[in-house]
Amino acid sequence: MKIAVIGAGAMGGAMAEGFVHSGRFLPSDITVSAPHESTLERFAALGIRTTTDNRHAAEGADVVIVAVKPWLVENVISGIKPMLDYSTQTVVSVAAGVSGDRLTAMLAKEDGSRPETFIAIPNIAISVGCSMTFIVAVNGDATATENIEDMFNSVGSSLIVDEHLLGAGTALASCGIAYAMRYVRAASEGGVELGFKAGAARDIVLQTVKGAVALLQANGNHPEAEIDKVTTPGGLTIRGLNEMERAGFTNAVIRGLVGSK
Repeated sequence: MKIAVIGAGAMGGAMAEGFVHSGRFLPSDITVSAPHESTLERFAALGIRTTTDNRHAAEGADVVIVAVKPWLVENVISGIKPMLDYSTQTVVSVAAGVSGDRLTAMLAKEDGSRPETFIAIPNIAISVGCSMTFIVAVNGDATATENIEDMFNSVGSSLIVDEHLLGAGTALASCGIAYAMRYVRAASEGGVELGFKAGAARDIVLQTVKGAVALLQANGNHPEAEIDKVTTPGGLTIRGLNEMERAGFTNAVIRGLVGSK
């Protein structure tokens, strides 16, 4: 599969790096485009093909990923649309807030043809193969949908959703990764107050979070079931949890998620 990533910003760049590091795709099968050569140097160093011409990037690609800011999507699509072959090429937009209807209108040619079209919302952990990506099949048959899902599964996990759930998915997984990092920062600072050096505190927190995730993924238990295993009556854990709840921990998390939707 040949992939073109148009846009080498934070998300576009993370996607290109993730695809290369996945081992699923040859670097030479990935092309990244950006307006400035200096932006592309780090991708060229990985063996990725680079260009400042979006049309050249899209030419011959099986999947064309439009990874630019929402207000630039229409201009980018207008530039590449004349040379896109809708019989062989799939278009994926990762621009939050650009609806499926709008994408369809942008991509429609005078003869009424339109490509297999998808919206995908990954998160920044795609660069290390750990994204949670939400996919909407705007105009995609079963085969195309399977191919796009497989592509994103190579760099993490993916979920096919209805378009109305994209906002919730963004809050939970895309914004959510920042919320998880804020917990890591807070817990690390707490570790320093408890007596550890900053670097050691961070490493302890990271390994602890990794262990919590691994446990839940391995056994499928509800988090509260695992919490019950370590909250002995009158023990330290339940005292700590209760102090966090007095400060509004659970409510703060829920309010943050709802507020970012």
